[in-house]
Amino acid sequence: MAAGLDAMQLYILFISLASLCHWLHYVQLKHWSEHPNLPKDLLLQLIERIRLERDYDTLVIYGSEPCVFHELLPQLGLPTVLLSQGSSWEDWSFSSKSLLLICNSNAEQEQNRRTLLKLQQARRLVYLEPEKQPTEVCEAYFQREQVNVAMVDAVGNLYSCRCFQQENYVQLALNLSDSYQTESTALVNLNSDFDKESDSNSNPHYDAIYVEQFANMRGLPIRAEPDQNGPRAFVYHKPSTGEYEIKGYLSNLITSFAERVNATVKLRDDIGLGQKMHFNNIMQLVKLNQLDIAATLATTMDFGRNDYLTYPYIHSSYCFMIPVPAQLDYKEIYTLIVQPLVAGVLIVLFLIFSLLYIYSQDLNWRRFSLIEMLLNDRCLRGLLGHAFPMPAQPSRHLKAICMLICFASIMTTTMYESYLQTYFTHPPHEMILRSFEDILTSRYKIAVERERAIHWVFENFNLTTTNAHRVLLFDDWQELLRLRETFNDSFIYPVADLHWLTLQEEQKYFRGPVFYYSEDVCIKRFILLALPVRLHLPYRQLFERHILAMQEFGILQFWMHNSFNEMVRLKVDSRMDYSHPEEPEDQLYVRDLTNILIFYLAAHLLACICFVLELCWARIFGIK
Repeated sequence: MAAGLDAMQLYILFISLASLCHWLHYVQLKHWSEHPNLPKDLLLQLIERIRLERDYDTLVIYGSEPCVFHELLPQLGLPTVLLSQGSSWEDWSFSSKSLLLICNSNAEQEQNRRTLLKLQQARRLVYLEPEKQPTEVCEAYFQREQVNVAMVDAVGNLYSCRCFQQENYVQLALNLSDSYQTESTALVNLNSDFDKESDSNSNPHYDAIYVEQFANMRGLPIRAEPDQNGPRAFVYHKPSTGEYEIKGYLSNLITSFAERVNATVKLRDDIGLGQKMHFNNIMQLVKLNQLDIAATLATTMDFGRNDYLTYPYIHSSYCFMIPVPAQLDYKEIYTLIVQPLVAGVLIVLFLIFSLLYIYSQDLNWRRFSLIEMLLNDRCLRGLLGHAFPMPAQPSRHLKAICMLICFASIMTTTMYESYLQTYFTHPPHEMILRSFEDILTSRYKIAVERERAIHWVFENFNLTTTNAHRVLLFDDWQELLRLRETFNDSFIYPVADLHWLTLQEEQKYFRGPVFYYSEDVCIKRFILLALPVRLHLPYRQLFERHILAMQEFGILQFWMHNSFNEMVRLKVDSRMDYSHPEEPEDQLYVRDLTNILIFYLAAHLLACICFVLELCWARIFGIK
């Protein structure tokens, strides 16, 4: 019982302290003016209430003649911009956390494009003329897509514009003293009203002046257009409803945002499956305000300002996808295993063994001659693993040299035989292209769209007239995409690593990979990509917060890694094998022995030349 009384006393003490704090705050507001019932005092209270909802650091006053807002400037004490002509001359270059005070409904005639964009989301307080109706003012601002508008008249009535309702405004309470009394009463009924949603009709003092208008769009259409460059955005025909829908990791961002704010995604009536749209055409529709959000990606480098772009959605790199090096022919394997360094070491060993063999026969240099050293048939056959005749009654030194020759021949023949069998089983590939110079010297050409060739290839790699023929320019960008999507390995294609994720996933179903992504040869290694939106999109900030939420929770990565399988599931794409691997041959042909036969003929020709030289030497010096 005592514990219950203590809890009740603490509860009453808490309510009393809360009521005292609110009363003190009311007394502080009451001392702002000696005449609290004047409109000036009420406006000061209203501006303070707006600041409590969301802070601002700059005031902008539109009005050609002095009005009641000009009289408040000494009491406000904030940086203020006076626009008497109804428009600013310079671009808005300071903070956009501003409150706009407008002397009458026609005072704001802003024409500066940059200022309009930065002040679109700013809050506006309009001093309403007696002959003006709130409906007319709200409708005029809604046509300019400026939705954060409130109005106050000379009588003291406060109105706030609302987009998605039949009557496009609501009337709120202006006198703050009533609000504080209501808040104190609400604290007493805290237990019964804590879990209840406040009713704006029965208790107008709790209505915010400025609300998030687009949190519930009530079916408002969002005009979107996909570029149909899978897998980021493509059109899907749903058989159950017969309607067209957009899919892909970009389209999913738009459709999920529409579900979040209770909107609908509207496509063109004449849109069709697989009709790819060029980026420039989509941007033209965006700039003409015919699209709200475009389901494509644009780089921040393409625009001096990001007026038509959202917050960066993703980053990427732009490198080359290069055909996988082909396997070497069997005839080239014989020359491949003979490395110059190893061949040089074997020749030096042969000369050393020849000298040792000559000296060990009589332990002197009487048998030494240049021909005997360079063409010692015993050492040559011994290093090649062939039998050679031993002299009768050899000395122990000669036996030791022969043992060394036999050991070296076993090591050499075993090494080359292992190389040969391994390469015949798994033939090695050609050289991997690791630089742009390697690409220029290869048999491949770079396939690129003509419009982007100057900015993406020629300027980055300083191509000249001598090597410009290594770049193949395509006027038809759809033909270029078709070649890349069918994995035509006659060219090298620039591609973003975002798209490469899908191509890599698709190659998993091939019998062998066709292309590889070269991170050594890149046009741009870090690019910020964003979605194009029209200039004065009123819910741009809400959409950008949705972008950050999708990134934060990892949903974007899930969409990207599952994009190809999603296209296959929707039957937009297939797992067709575009690879053409050569069937391994189980036998050798004469053409595979070309290099060996050439070497064989060259050796025989050298032997014939040596034989002719010996005959000539013998005839000249009379040797029989």
